[in-house]
Amino acid sequence: MNPSVAPADLGLWPVRAEAAALAMHLQDRLGGELYQPWLHAEGGLSQRQQFALAYRRHRQWIMIGATGIAVRFLDGLPQDKHSDPAVVVLDEAGRFAIALLAGHEGGANGLAYRVAQLTGAQPVVTTATEAVKPLVLGIGCRKLASAQQISNAVSQALDLCPGTSLAQVREVATIDIKAEEPGLLAFCATHDLPLRVIAREQIAQRAWVGKPSEWVRQNVGVDGVCEPAALIASPRGRLLLGKTALDGVTVAIVQDAEGWHSFAENPGSPGY
Repeated sequence: MNPSVAPADLGLWPVRAEAAALAMHLQDRLGGELYQPWLHAEGGLSQRQQFALAYRRHRQWIMIGATGIAVRFLDGLPQDKHSDPAVVVLDEAGRFAIALLAGHEGGANGLAYRVAQLTGAQPVVTTATEAVKPLVLGIGCRKLASAQQISNAVSQALDLCPGTSLAQVREVATIDIKAEEPGLLAFCATHDLPLRVIAREQIAQRAWVGKPSEWVRQNVGVDGVCEPAALIASPRGRLLLGKTALDGVTVAIVQDAEGWHSFAENPGSPGY
Protein backbone atom coordinates (compact mmCIF):
# COMPACT_ATOMS: atom_id res chain seq x y z
CA MET A 1 0.00 0.00 0.00
CA ASN A 2 1.17 3.56 -0.74
CA PRO A 3 -0.66 5.72 1.81
CA SER A 4 -1.24 9.42 1.40
CA VAL A 5 0.37 11.70 3.96
CA ALA A 6 -1.55 14.23 6.05
CA PRO A 7 -0.14 17.76 5.56
CA ALA A 8 0.78 18.22 9.23
CA ASP A 9 2.64 14.93 9.22
CA LEU A 10 5.06 15.66 6.39
CA GLY A 11 8.08 17.91 6.07
CA LEU A 12 9.89 18.52 2.78
CA TRP A 13 13.52 19.62 2.97
CA PRO A 14 15.29 20.45 -0.30
CA VAL A 15 18.96 20.94 0.54
CA ARG A 16 19.58 23.31 -2.37
CA ALA A 17 17.44 26.01 -3.95
CA GLU A 18 17.81 24.13 -7.24
CA ALA A 19 15.65 21.35 -5.77
CA ALA A 20 12.79 23.68 -4.79
CA ALA A 21 10.73 22.98 -7.92
CA LEU A 22 10.85 19.23 -7.27
CA ALA A 23 9.91 19.82 -3.64
CA MET A 24 6.96 22.00 -4.68
CA HIS A 25 5.78 19.30 -7.07
CA LEU A 26 5.74 16.80 -4.20
CA GLN A 27 4.05 19.28 -1.87
CA ASP A 28 1.34 19.86 -4.47
CA ARG A 29 0.53 16.14 -4.48
CA LEU A 30 1.28 15.17 -0.87
CA GLY A 31 0.77 18.37 1.09
CA GLY A 32 3.12 19.00 3.97
CA GLU A 33 5.34 21.87 5.05
CA LEU A 34 8.03 22.96 2.62
CA TYR A 35 11.25 24.31 4.11
CA GLN A 36 13.65 26.64 2.29
CA PRO A 37 16.67 26.59 4.57
CA TRP A 38 18.87 28.70 2.28
CA LEU A 39 16.57 31.67 3.04
CA HIS A 40 17.46 31.53 6.72
CA ALA A 41 21.22 31.22 6.50
CA GLU A 42 21.60 34.80 7.71
CA GLY A 43 20.26 33.71 11.11
CA GLY A 44 23.61 32.18 11.90
CA LEU A 45 22.39 28.56 11.95
CA SER A 46 23.74 25.98 9.54
CA GLN A 47 21.31 23.83 7.57
CA ARG A 48 22.16 20.94 9.83
CA GLN A 49 21.23 22.98 12.88
CA GLN A 50 18.01 24.18 11.25
CA PHE A 51 17.03 20.61 10.42
CA ALA A 52 17.76 19.44 13.96
CA LEU A 53 15.34 22.05 15.31
CA ALA A 54 12.61 20.96 12.88
CA TYR A 55 13.22 17.20 13.01
CA ARG A 56 10.54 16.32 15.58
CA ARG A 57 7.88 18.61 14.10
CA HIS A 58 6.80 16.03 11.54
CA ARG A 59 6.11 12.32 11.50
CA GLN A 60 7.70 11.89 8.07
CA TRP A 61 10.33 13.70 6.03
CA ILE A 62 11.29 13.88 2.38
CA MET A 63 14.81 15.23 2.03
CA ILE A 64 15.92 16.15 -1.49
CA GLY A 65 19.66 15.84 -1.78
CA ALA A 66 22.50 13.38 -1.31
CA THR A 67 22.29 10.51 1.17
CA GLY A 68 25.63 11.56 2.62
CA ILE A 69 24.18 14.94 3.55
CA ALA A 70 21.09 13.27 5.03
CA VAL A 71 23.24 10.99 7.17
CA ARG A 72 25.22 13.94 8.49
CA PHE A 73 22.03 15.91 9.21
CA LEU A 74 20.59 12.94 11.13
CA ASP A 75 23.70 12.31 13.21
CA GLY A 76 22.66 12.22 16.86
CA LEU A 77 18.92 12.77 16.18
CA PRO A 78 17.38 9.24 15.95
CA GLN A 79 16.49 7.73 19.33
CA ASP A 80 14.09 4.83 18.87
CA LYS A 81 12.66 3.14 15.78
CA HIS A 82 9.16 3.29 17.27
CA SER A 83 9.20 7.07 17.67
CA ASP A 84 11.72 8.38 15.14
CA PRO A 85 10.28 10.25 12.15
CA ALA A 86 10.56 8.45 8.85
CA VAL A 87 13.05 9.86 6.36
CA VAL A 88 13.01 9.33 2.60
CA VAL A 89 15.92 10.76 0.59
CA LEU A 90 15.29 11.71 -3.04
CA ASP A 91 18.13 12.80 -5.30
CA GLU A 92 17.68 16.08 -7.17
CA ALA A 93 17.26 14.31 -10.50
CA GLY A 94 14.36 12.27 -9.10
CA ARG A 95 16.00 8.94 -9.90
CA PHE A 96 15.99 7.18 -6.52
CA ALA A 97 13.63 7.46 -3.55
CA ILE A 98 15.48 5.86 -0.63
CA ALA A 99 13.76 4.78 2.57
CA LEU A 100 16.58 5.80 4.90
CA LEU A 101 15.08 5.77 8.39
CA ALA A 102 12.03 4.20 10.09
CA GLY A 103 11.11 2.03 7.12
CA HIS A 104 8.50 -0.11 8.84
CA GLU A 105 7.55 1.66 12.03
CA GLY A 106 7.57 5.17 10.60
CA GLY A 107 6.28 4.30 7.14
CA ALA A 108 9.35 5.34 5.13
CA ASN A 109 9.00 2.27 2.90
CA GLY A 110 5.49 3.20 1.83
CA LEU A 111 6.42 6.86 1.46
CA ALA A 112 9.36 5.91 -0.79
CA TYR A 113 6.95 4.11 -3.12
CA ARG A 114 4.58 7.08 -3.08
CA VAL A 115 7.41 9.49 -3.92
CA ALA A 116 8.52 7.11 -6.66
CA GLN A 117 5.03 7.14 -8.16
CA LEU A 118 4.97 10.92 -8.30
CA THR A 119 8.47 11.40 -9.72
CA GLY A 120 9.22 8.29 -11.75
CA ALA A 121 12.00 7.41 -9.31
CA GLN A 122 13.15 3.93 -8.39
CA PRO A 123 12.06 3.12 -4.81
CA VAL A 124 14.92 1.78 -2.71
CA VAL A 125 13.89 -0.30 0.32
CA THR A 126 16.53 -2.23 2.24
CA THR A 127 14.69 -3.53 5.31
CA ALA A 128 15.24 -7.26 5.85
CA THR A 129 11.56 -8.21 5.64
CA GLU A 130 11.36 -6.96 2.05
CA ALA A 131 14.80 -8.24 1.10
CA VAL A 132 13.84 -11.86 1.60
CA LYS A 133 10.64 -11.67 -0.43
CA PRO A 134 11.56 -12.87 -3.91
CA LEU A 135 8.32 -12.36 -5.86
CA VAL A 136 6.86 -9.44 -7.77
CA LEU A 137 3.32 -9.49 -9.11
CA GLY A 138 2.61 -7.70 -12.35
CA ILE A 139 -1.09 -6.86 -12.53
CA GLY A 140 -3.26 -5.41 -15.25
CA CYS A 141 -7.02 -5.02 -14.96
CA ARG A 142 -10.09 -3.67 -16.62
CA LYS A 143 -11.42 -0.38 -15.29
CA LEU A 144 -13.12 -0.69 -11.89
CA ALA A 145 -12.15 -4.32 -11.40
CA SER A 146 -12.90 -5.10 -7.77
CA ALA A 147 -10.39 -6.01 -5.10
CA GLN A 148 -12.02 -9.44 -4.95
CA GLN A 149 -11.56 -9.98 -8.70
CA ILE A 150 -7.90 -9.05 -8.35
CA SER A 151 -7.49 -11.29 -5.31
CA ASN A 152 -9.05 -14.22 -7.17
CA ALA A 153 -6.75 -13.72 -10.16
CA VAL A 154 -3.67 -13.49 -7.91
CA SER A 155 -4.68 -16.64 -6.04
CA GLN A 156 -5.09 -18.50 -9.34
CA ALA A 157 -1.65 -17.33 -10.52
CA LEU A 158 0.06 -18.35 -7.28
CA ASP A 159 -1.67 -21.75 -7.39
CA LEU A 160 -0.08 -22.29 -10.79
CA CYS A 161 3.37 -21.90 -9.20
CA PRO A 162 3.79 -24.63 -6.56
CA GLY A 163 5.64 -23.46 -3.48
CA THR A 164 4.72 -19.80 -3.86
CA SER A 165 2.43 -17.76 -1.63
CA LEU A 166 1.28 -14.22 -1.13
CA ALA A 167 3.61 -13.97 1.87
CA GLN A 168 6.57 -14.16 -0.57
CA VAL A 169 5.40 -11.16 -2.61
CA ARG A 170 7.49 -8.02 -2.18
CA GLU A 171 5.47 -5.64 -4.31
CA VAL A 172 2.85 -5.23 -7.01
CA ALA A 173 3.69 -3.51 -10.31
CA THR A 174 1.32 -1.98 -12.83
CA ILE A 175 1.13 0.72 -15.52
CA ASP A 176 0.71 4.40 -14.66
CA ILE A 177 -2.87 4.66 -15.92
CA LYS A 178 -3.85 2.09 -13.28
CA ALA A 179 -2.13 3.93 -10.41
CA GLU A 180 -5.43 5.08 -8.88
CA GLU A 181 -7.55 2.04 -9.75
CA PRO A 182 -9.71 1.57 -6.59
CA GLY A 183 -9.77 -2.23 -6.64
CA LEU A 184 -6.03 -2.48 -7.12
CA LEU A 185 -5.35 0.00 -4.32
CA ALA A 186 -7.73 -1.85 -2.03
CA PHE A 187 -6.07 -5.19 -2.78
CA CYS A 188 -2.64 -3.72 -2.00
CA ALA A 189 -3.91 -2.10 1.18
CA THR A 190 -5.53 -5.30 2.40
CA HIS A 191 -2.30 -7.24 2.00
CA ASP A 192 0.06 -4.37 2.93
CA LEU A 193 1.80 -4.53 -0.43
CA PRO A 194 3.45 -1.49 -2.01
CA LEU A 195 2.36 -0.58 -5.53
CA ARG A 196 5.12 0.14 -8.05
CA VAL A 197 3.82 2.29 -10.90
CA ILE A 198 5.65 1.99 -14.22
CA ALA A 199 5.35 4.70 -16.86
CA ARG A 200 3.61 3.71 -20.06
CA GLU A 201 6.63 4.88 -22.08
CA GLN A 202 8.91 2.59 -20.10
CA ILE A 203 6.60 -0.38 -20.61
CA ALA A 204 6.41 0.35 -24.33
CA GLN A 205 10.22 0.07 -24.53
CA ARG A 206 10.31 -3.29 -22.71
CA ALA A 207 10.27 -6.30 -25.00
CA TRP A 208 7.08 -8.31 -24.58
CA VAL A 209 7.59 -11.86 -23.37
CA GLY A 210 4.29 -13.59 -24.01
CA LYS A 211 1.63 -13.03 -26.64
CA PRO A 212 0.81 -9.34 -27.12
CA SER A 213 -2.77 -8.26 -26.46
CA GLU A 214 -4.49 -6.53 -29.35
CA TRP A 215 -7.10 -5.07 -26.94
CA VAL A 216 -4.43 -3.56 -24.70
CA ARG A 217 -2.55 -2.22 -27.69
CA GLN A 218 -5.65 -0.45 -29.00
CA ASN A 219 -6.86 0.87 -25.64
CA VAL A 220 -3.64 1.51 -23.73
CA GLY A 221 -1.02 1.88 -26.45
CA VAL A 222 1.31 -0.93 -25.31
CA ASP A 223 1.41 -4.64 -26.06
CA GLY A 224 0.65 -5.67 -22.49
CA VAL A 225 0.93 -4.65 -18.85
CA CYS A 226 1.49 -7.41 -16.31
CA GLU A 227 4.62 -9.09 -17.71
CA PRO A 228 6.69 -5.99 -18.59
CA ALA A 229 5.63 -4.19 -15.39
CA ALA A 230 6.81 -7.07 -13.20
CA LEU A 231 10.07 -7.49 -15.15
CA ILE A 232 10.88 -3.79 -14.94
CA ALA A 233 10.19 -3.80 -11.20
CA SER A 234 12.56 -6.75 -10.76
CA PRO A 235 15.34 -6.13 -13.29
CA ARG A 236 17.39 -9.17 -12.28
CA GLY A 237 14.34 -11.42 -12.03
CA ARG A 238 13.04 -14.15 -14.28
CA LEU A 239 9.49 -14.71 -15.44
CA LEU A 240 8.13 -17.46 -13.22
CA LEU A 241 4.61 -17.25 -14.65
CA GLY A 242 3.62 -15.50 -17.85
CA LYS A 243 0.38 -13.62 -18.22
CA THR A 244 -2.60 -15.48 -16.82
CA ALA A 245 -6.08 -13.96 -17.01
CA LEU A 246 -9.22 -14.29 -14.93
CA ASP A 247 -12.35 -12.14 -14.99
CA GLY A 248 -10.78 -9.03 -16.47
CA VAL A 249 -7.55 -9.23 -14.47
CA THR A 250 -4.14 -10.32 -15.76
CA VAL A 251 -1.29 -11.45 -13.51
CA ALA A 252 2.34 -12.32 -14.12
CA ILE A 253 4.85 -13.45 -11.51
CA VAL A 254 8.55 -12.61 -11.56
CA GLN A 255 11.04 -14.21 -9.19
CA ASP A 256 14.35 -12.62 -8.22
CA ALA A 257 17.41 -14.30 -9.64
CA GLU A 258 19.68 -16.09 -7.21
CA GLY A 259 22.35 -13.41 -7.59
CA TRP A 260 25.04 -13.60 -4.93
CA HIS A 261 23.41 -16.70 -3.38
CA SER A 262 24.75 -18.86 -6.19
CA PHE A 263 28.27 -17.55 -5.53
CA ALA A 264 27.91 -18.24 -1.80
CA GLU A 265 26.96 -21.82 -2.59
CA ASN A 266 29.86 -22.21 -5.07
CA PRO A 267 32.65 -19.93 -3.83
CA GLY A 268 35.22 -21.59 -6.07
CA SER A 269 33.34 -20.87 -9.28
CA PRO A 270 34.61 -18.08 -11.55
CA GLY A 271 32.75 -14.83 -10.98
CA TYR A 272 33.11 -13.47 -14.48
